[in-house]
Amino acid sequence: MNDSPHTARLRGLTRMVASPGLEPVLLVVTAAALAGGGIAWLAGAGGLADLFWALGALAAVVPALGWVLAALRHGHAGVDLIAVLALGGTLAVHEYLAGALIALMLATGRTLEAAAQRRASHDLRALLEHAPRSARRRTDAGVATVALAEVVVGDLLVVGPGEVVPVDGRVESATAVLDESVLSGESLQVERVRDEGVRSGVVNAGGAFELRATATEQDSTYAGIVRLAQQAGAESAPVVRLADRYAAWFLPLSLVVAGLAWLISGSAVRAVAVLVVATPCPLLLAAPVAIVSGLSRASRLGVVIRDGGALENLGRARTLLLDKTGTLTRGRPRVLDVTAAPGLTPAEALRLAASLDQYSPHVLAQAIVDTARERKLELSIPSDVTEEPGRGASGTVDGHHVAVGRVGDRDAWPDWAAAADNRALLDGAAVAWLTVDGQLSGAVLLRDPLRHDAPRTLRHLRSAGIERLMMLTGDRSAPAHEIAAVLGLDDVRAELTPADKVAAVRDERTRAVTVMVGDGVNDAPALAAADIGVAMGARGSTASSEAADIVLTTDRVDRLADAVTIAQRARHIALQSALGGMLMSLAAMAAAAVGLLPPAVGALLQEGIDVAVILNALRALRVDRTSRPALTPAAEALINRFAAEHDDLQDVLESVRDAADRLSGSPGPSALAAVEETHRLLTERLLPHEHAEEHQLYPALAPALGGPETTATMSRAHAEIERLSRRIATHIQLARAGGGLAPAQLDDLRSCLYGLNTVLRLHFTQEEENYFSLAP
Repeated sequence: MNDSPHTARLRGLTRMVASPGLEPVLLVVTAAALAGGGIAWLAGAGGLADLFWALGALAAVVPALGWVLAALRHGHAGVDLIAVLALGGTLAVHEYLAGALIALMLATGRTLEAAAQRRASHDLRALLEHAPRSARRRTDAGVATVALAEVVVGDLLVVGPGEVVPVDGRVESATAVLDESVLSGESLQVERVRDEGVRSGVVNAGGAFELRATATEQDSTYAGIVRLAQQAGAESAPVVRLADRYAAWFLPLSLVVAGLAWLISGSAVRAVAVLVVATPCPLLLAAPVAIVSGLSRASRLGVVIRDGGALENLGRARTLLLDKTGTLTRGRPRVLDVTAAPGLTPAEALRLAASLDQYSPHVLAQAIVDTARERKLELSIPSDVTEEPGRGASGTVDGHHVAVGRVGDRDAWPDWAAAADNRALLDGAAVAWLTVDGQLSGAVLLRDPLRHDAPRTLRHLRSAGIERLMMLTGDRSAPAHEIAAVLGLDDVRAELTPADKVAAVRDERTRAVTVMVGDGVNDAPALAAADIGVAMGARGSTASSEAADIVLTTDRVDRLADAVTIAQRARHIALQSALGGMLMSLAAMAAAAVGLLPPAVGALLQEGIDVAVILNALRALRVDRTSRPALTPAAEALINRFAAEHDDLQDVLESVRDAADRLSGSPGPSALAAVEETHRLLTERLLPHEHAEEHQLYPALAPALGGPETTATMSRAHAEIERLSRRIATHIQLARAGGGLAPAQLDDLRSCLYGLNTVLRLHFTQEEENYFSLAP
């Protein structure tokens, strides 16, 4: 059905006033009109002053009317309706100065909101851009590039290295090495063999392979994710501004008081005076000022919030849903431990593996190289390097043939290798095996580790009023439940598809205002479906950032807790300013209704009320010191120093574990030598580090944390580390005196080494979570 001419004109008006550049132009015009009228009045030209002020009021009437019509089309009448009535009333009774003042206040409030709003709807452009547009199809005539829409079920496609899999299919080559993190969140690459299924959207991390299409473009996984995100974004209810919620009762009250004043006194001027002082400037200005101040404060911490509505909603949130990979974990594998064969130290095994892996683009190889460099190991330049996708790399290092990757024939493994494989299974870790001259020589265990700041962040979120914390992940169940147990989450759901995540978000939204945090393409629909979507934008996918209401631009999840605290504080101040301002306006309305305030004086009084509530609203810019301990520059420098030392000391921890393992195998001279080397590392490197922490770092942190008692538990760990180290030294002295390790020593010495390894790892983790995460 065609629109009537009146409806078409109304829609044209609302489109015109929605122009993004209108608010600042209106602010300039109304300010200039008010100033011009003031100058003319001071010069004695009263008629010219009224003309300027009338023009300023008229300039605001049309846009304000458009904003009211737009609000009414969405089913609610906001604060702008009172402003329209007041503007019309001042023009009708020739109170032009009052009209100009109201016009300026209206323009200022709308400009503040326009500055805060970065996007009005979820933008899925990046998600669509990531989707492949073409595919390479193999036929008898060769390989040809075709539009993706032309691919049909049964086509044989070629997927090159680094390319996105265009449609769902089945592997036709021997193997395919894939990075599926974009869909599943799993950071480790996976290998798919012939006839295994592959989903569209994943990335080929190995060599080229052939794929038999099992679905068309529209029926494939990635297209489904795009549709999910679009539907979820469209279904999300628009946020009702705080100011508009209060206007729902303030507006009819103002009209009733104005009507009664006119009815009882018979003076239209009194009614206009009531509307002038009823103009909800505390809502038009104070609430936006507080919200914009909160947005500004958050942006300084690397938290970009889409608009004031998102900030208001975040301040009311009670449920937080989190993805695992890249959100609670680092999103990339790190070396967990290194095990070496007898005759080789863990540090040397890591050095050889990293030397070869310098030339490999594999994500695990990069993690091995990064760890070796953090530990300041001298890497050699390899030669004759070759790499087989899915198997690993091989080459020559320091004259030895070295290979890093997978190995077969597990039945022939030595005991140390079987133990390392068992540890990898228990820890949910991947293993990169090192062979030197054909002999299995070492194992590097890698895992996506928990973020150091995650535990502190979740504690702060609970203290800030978040009542339910839940993990939604596409990753495997075992690592997801392990992390959930460490963090004390209320619930965890693993191995979810993007559709499963959206369903879980919708379910939680029925109970409370819900926040969803994620970083991958597979999280984009869930972010769009949540009341507030938060994207880890520093390293996460652009698609998740575009579908989110809030983007963390720094790679720190603790900024989310800061954002919640800022949102709650800004919302509290906005409420305080709005309610306080309205109470003062109500008193002024009563005075105007009985004739004590003419319109112009009422407008000036309203300006005074505005100044008071705006000054109060600006408190949202101030830093809330209770949310994060204030560190001195010296304390921050010490934190960074000792955090770096923790990375450097990982080989000492591995040496402690390796020495204990050797005692369990063959407790002969080589095992004693390993214990002696471990004691040397403890004495020369680890104990001085612990002593420096005790006497430098802890005293520097104590004032910020509330006194020396806050570090007392960690000091007790230092004492236990030193006690176990002395006990190991005593065992070495006894062994030297007796010509070797006595059988009676073995149980206690093993206990000391395993105990020291456990205490050190726990102590390091506690310091990293509780202290090192404080540094910005």
